[in-house]
Amino acid sequence: MKSLFWTSLFIIFYTFVGYGILLYILILIRRIFKGKREAPPTSAGELPSCTLVVAAYNEEGYIRNKIENTLALKYPAGKLRIIFITDGSTDSTPVILAKFPQVHLLHQPERKGKIAAIHRAMEFVNSDVVVFTDSNTFLNTDALLYICRHYSDPAIGAVAGEKRILTTGEADAATAGEGFYWKYESTLKRWDSELHSAMGAAGELFSVRTDLYQPVSADAILDDFMISMRIAQEGYRVTYEPDAYAVETASQNVSEELKRKVRIAAGGIQSIIWLKALLNIFKYRTLSFQYISHRVLRWTVTPFLLILVFALNIGLSAQDGSILYNALLAGQLLFYSLAFAGFLLETRQLRVKVFFIPYYFCVMNYAIGAGIIRFCRGKQSASWEKSRRK
Repeated sequence: MKSLFWTSLFIIFYTFVGYGILLYILILIRRIFKGKREAPPTSAGELPSCTLVVAAYNEEGYIRNKIENTLALKYPAGKLRIIFITDGSTDSTPVILAKFPQVHLLHQPERKGKIAAIHRAMEFVNSDVVVFTDSNTFLNTDALLYICRHYSDPAIGAVAGEKRILTTGEADAATAGEGFYWKYESTLKRWDSELHSAMGAAGELFSVRTDLYQPVSADAILDDFMISMRIAQEGYRVTYEPDAYAVETASQNVSEELKRKVRIAAGGIQSIIWLKALLNIFKYRTLSFQYISHRVLRWTVTPFLLILVFALNIGLSAQDGSILYNALLAGQLLFYSLAFAGFLLETRQLRVKVFFIPYYFCVMNYAIGAGIIRFCRGKQSASWEKSRRK
């Protein structure tokens, strides 16, 4: 029982904290011998031709602001093309877009899902680089310049931008939790990228070399992650560019965020199955080490180990009675009490951030278990009802 307890506790610590510490130590060692990775200086004339692809489904509430934001992006004249694809939209999104001649609009009445729309848009892309972004996120004006400068390095196959959550001083659990999570996740991505390769990209903002783009199956749940990781599997680096960022509001509430997280968890299990070759650490070495440490553990065993460690801790405290096991149990009880307090405060719309982080952590890990069950039952479709945001 003790061996199982300490092994499980170590895996939990390594998954959420230890990997970050080890990663930072490794990049410090790398800097000593090879220096810090820096984006290569690139003049405007050296930047590749670029196509920005935006998939928009029933986004009439956002689309005008998105168009204005897109048209304000800086890039050398004649090197940027903008494509909006609105397949299946039943509101005025295509009508609004048709009023802007600077934008190439693709629309068909049939809805087949986001990834099918992206694949269709790729038939119209002939630039060196393609950048994908969501219709409800807004990019900083220099985002494309920061992303595309990396492609002067032939080892770079994809570039992931940073996702930022718009927060206010009176953030609720969804905003505070999601904002904290993405700050931590962005730090890990930056360190992953410096060591070797970022572990996938998020659909809010990422890009690939057009000739490396591989269509994924129409039933892919995390298509952006799959597309970028397949490029890494081919031996190219996926680099991370924090100065190119996409800003969006947080989920409307924790229930909406839970819906999103369950879908991501189902997609995580699907991705692990489809990318099972990457588990071969003897073949992929550093890439496999990063993939298992950053993604696989989070999406598989660690959430269940949290339950196991709590149950074992109760048994060991009753059996052993030592100060160590009692202190660890007290720490767990305090953490979960704070999470429950966060839940109660959220239901009463009271804003105390210190309780929201434990609450969000528990929601996130519950979602992984629920997502695994949903995937195993075949209940998670690639097309889904998007989460409502603030």
